[in-house]
Amino acid sequence: MALIEVENLSVHYGTKGQLVRAVECVSLSVDARESYGLVGESGSGKSTILRAICGLAPITAGQIRIGGQPVPTPRGRAFSRRVQMVFQDPYASLHPRHTLDRTLSEPLAIHGIGGSDARVVRALEDVGLPANFRFRYPHQLSGGQRQRVAIARALMLEPEILLLDEPTSALDASVQAETLNLLNRLRDERGLTFLMVSHDLAVIDHMCDRVLVMQHGRAVEELTRDQLAGAQMTTDYARTLFDASADRMLGA
Repeated sequence: MALIEVENLSVHYGTKGQLVRAVECVSLSVDARESYGLVGESGSGKSTILRAICGLAPITAGQIRIGGQPVPTPRGRAFSRRVQMVFQDPYASLHPRHTLDRTLSEPLAIHGIGGSDARVVRALEDVGLPANFRFRYPHQLSGGQRQRVAIARALMLEPEILLLDEPTSALDASVQAETLNLLNRLRDERGLTFLMVSHDLAVIDHMCDRVLVMQHGRAVEELTRDQLAGAQMTTDYARTLFDASADRMLGA
């Protein structure tokens, strides 16, 4: 049984008297411990799927299931223990007036989990940051360090699933590679399942077992890693994305 199932999902918004079809009848499934990618240009609906899973975007039609069960509305604490999201901009997703200690301890306090001191230190170490960082503020960190903190926060409740919304797009190229390697290591060590959004097929190629190509809110084509490596696309749009990233994919 798939761990994540999205079936005929549609997400529509009404804005200024107009209907925006952000996602239209998209289906996908992700097995436990698999890394699955969503790729497409800006506005293709890929991030909206993650937001719908988390309850941050309205579900107009279709169904989302985690572990075979429909997700509840509102999502609630049990969902948060199982599913966490890492956002695109690490600076915007961290409270500027909270120390890292407070940021990482907060999920534990909400869920009534004790031993926060040891858990915070271990979380920092797991993402490659020293324990003495715990009393720093976000503005005292580099972009890569902030994103490591965001990843550590997402892991505080020991979830099964991480939803990754362009987690490296705001970072320099060298820091991107470090962050992607960190995510791969954490996935292997913890048996995590990833659903990852990117506009960059080279990032998806590095991270994911399968990928769904999206355009204008619709699914265009699903590819395995081997099909992607062999340039075995059947649609012009997927081919265009591949051609734009092929030099970096081959270089990797």
